[in-house]
Amino acid sequence: MNALDVSFMATGAMLAAAVLLAVYRLVRGPSVLDRVIGLSTVSVLLVCFIALEVAVRGDTSYVGVMVSIALLGFIATLTAARFAERRAHDRG
Repeated sequence: MNALDVSFMATGAMLAAAVLLAVYRLVRGPSVLDRVIGLSTVSVLLVCFIALEVAVRGDTSYVGVMVSIALLGFIATLTAARFAERRAHDRG
């Protein structure tokens, strides 16, 4: 096993730990915005996992999937932020 394989495995382990922490925040809350941030983080980490897989295999066929997931995560975050802003404006 060479140094590159070890770095790929270490990166995968760190990404897995980050996903667990983000899912904890997603489930635990306590507010809606915390859950939105958790979901956004999970979508970014999913893109990172796919990028790691592309780097390991050298197959670029998943790049379109990465872009699609990134765009969906971005749009979901914007939509939730707009919803939270309107909700705060209605209260205030």
